Amino acid sequence: MFLPMLDQTIVGTALPQMTADLGGASFYTWAVTAYLLTSTVTVPLYGRLSDQYGRKPLLLIGMTLFVIGSALCGLAQDMTQLIAFRALQGLGAGALIPLSIALVMTLFPPEESGKVQGAIGGVMGLSFLAGPFLGGVFTDHASWRWAFYVNVPIGLLLIAIITFRLPYTRGTGRVRPDYLGIAVFSVAVSALLLGLTEKGLDGNTWTSLPVIGPIAAALVLLVLFILVELRVEHPLMPLELFANRTYTLVNLASFFAAFCLFAGVVFLPRYFQQALGVSATDSGIRIYPLMLAMVAGSIGMGALIGRTRRYRGGLVAGAILLVVGSLLCMNIGLGTSAPLLALWMALIGFGMGPMMSGLTVAIQYAVPPEHLGTATGHLTFFRQIGGSLALAVGGTLYVSVVQAQAPLQGLPAAHASAVAAVVPWVGVIGGLVALVALLALPKEPVLTRRPLEGVSA
Repeated sequence: MFLPMLDQTIVGTALPQMTADLGGASFYTWAVTAYLLTSTVTVPLYGRLSDQYGRKPLLLIGMTLFVIGSALCGLAQDMTQLIAFRALQGLGAGALIPLSIALVMTLFPPEESGKVQGAIGGVMGLSFLAGPFLGGVFTDHASWRWAFYVNVPIGLLLIAIITFRLPYTRGTGRVRPDYLGIAVFSVAVSALLLGLTEKGLDGNTWTSLPVIGPIAAALVLLVLFILVELRVEHPLMPLELFANRTYTLVNLASFFAAFCLFAGVVFLPRYFQQALGVSATDSGIRIYPLMLAMVAGSIGMGALIGRTRRYRGGLVAGAILLVVGSLLCMNIGLGTSAPLLALWMALIGFGMGPMMSGLTVAIQYAVPPEHLGTATGHLTFFRQIGGSLALAVGGTLYVSVVQAQAPLQGLPAAHASAVAAVVPWVGVIGGLVALVALLALPKEPVLTRRPLEGVSA
């Protein structure tokens, strides 16, 4: 899990230098979009296939594609190659997070799963800690290519460990894949992400054809996808799962909690770099209060679940902290004291941490064992789509505030005002919707040991 999470943050820091060296500034966004497209589209596919064929073989396929893609990205000689290899890297990354999380339920009993999920959430936070710092160090003192090369030796070691040490979990058996559902779903999600990516590029607004066209096509294809899934015997996305109230509400909470995460992780570094004028490496360090609190919150939530065998109370408390921390960020300005801002970021982190571990436990106990991979894949999928929407909406608000305030206050103050608008608006809306969804959860039973999938060496 650490590798794809690290990749999302380490590459962002090094990307300006990459595009400068490869001479493709106009393709800047596509270096991110290519990876986001393939990694998002494949998440539900890997989850569903792992339910049928077992986690281990799908995890090995994902790891292999990710390592090959990383090596090729480091060797890229122009932006076209980099974009193509980033897409290959994303094809593998789609397996790593959901299947790693699903394995926890397969290999650990309930009395341990809370602690392990807390540790996994901590890994997510640590990746956000390490990524911006390493990206800055590699770019400033070595080469941006090491942002990709670093994945190769770690990935090869992990492939060996998975091959020889990870038990094989038997799936439900071979069935005819839902080829039509896979095709329609892939095109629909790709169109949605393309539309969101085009927002803000070349002056595109929400009503511009490059934006509204793909989004409208995605909505039409989504209806078609639902019709397909209702007809096939073994659907890619079993719709009956959404009849489960807990399952639907947890996915909704995951979608909107991502608003808070992406608003903080993406836009607060812009405050440090563009308002305060610090380096990329320094901005990565200054956001540590949020990240460290997220790690602590995730581990704490895991310990709470392990002790009480319940998750609802911790999740509700986390959502409240998200709202409070995001709201306080409306006071950000050029003169905001560092300790005060660190406190506001820590509140967001302490709220986000429980979402990382608690939502996973909630959704995995809401479905039968044969749908663990599918359910975990959906949780990751909705988090990524929510984050993409948050970036599109937040980016629009950010640009509009900067354009309006720069002539009045100067550019640094305008960037500070933009962050003071984006983080509260995006974060509070996301946190409030997540809070409402969590309050609507039915009272959960005490978590008990559930039947495990067949395990063999």
